[in-house]
Amino acid sequence: MLLFLLTHPRWEMVFQPKYAAYLNLIEPWWKVLRSLALKGRRFESWEEIAQAVERATVYWNDHRHPFVWGRRRRHQPRRQPGIALPPKAA
Repeated sequence: MLLFLLTHPRWEMVFQPKYAAYLNLIEPWWKVLRSLALKGRRFESWEEIAQAVERATVYWNDHRHPFVWGRRRRHQPRRQPGIALPPKAA
């Protein structure tokens, strides 16, 4: 790998921590693929799996929307409403 990096100076290796799977853009796609094509189904052959993945990909492309990249919202602390307002007198 070191020789590859020396011969390709524009490439840079980036190592992400194990606890930060949300940084890897393929992870959300695996989640979508599991829910659209694989969840709750049994397959008899690889061809059925390939067809299910193809149908899920076509569906996903037909119903595309902007992808918001980042940590899931449930991991972020809730913002207090009115945090910029002066405190209320008790």
